[in-house]
Amino acid sequence: MNFEITNHPKPADTDFIAAQTRKFNDAFVKNDFSPLCVFVRDDAGELIAGLNGKTYWNYLEISFLWVHNHQRGSGIGTKLIQTTESEAVKRGCKYSMLDTYSFQALPFYLRHGYEEFGRLEGFCGEYTRYFLRKQLL
Repeated sequence: MNFEITNHPKPADTDFIAAQTRKFNDAFVKNDFSPLCVFVRDDAGELIAGLNGKTYWNYLEISFLWVHNHQRGSGIGTKLIQTTESEAVKRGCKYSMLDTYSFQALPFYLRHGYEEFGRLEGFCGEYTRYFLRKQLL
């Protein structure tokens, strides 16, 4: 038996591990993972904001939400959240979850109805990671 530690895994190896985990999970839940992304482009077609997430097992999981510095405070972030949550509900989601760091957007998410259910402190010695959830229905 050999343990391999790597910073450069082969895609075939990481894909295999994911596939085997999903195969195990299939005995308990259906595999209904689906990407959910919302992008905002300016008139020239350049991305000025976006949200990457996925839906599965009655949940929306938001992975990344970004708004260009020049667009912050304009309401685009709010529209991204609302649009994404609306689509998630259409897909059958009842809940949403995400995480954010203390130097990111905790107040933004709290204003949009998310509540903290956990936190980890000490990232880079000074930052906190917050885990948030929201009931959509």
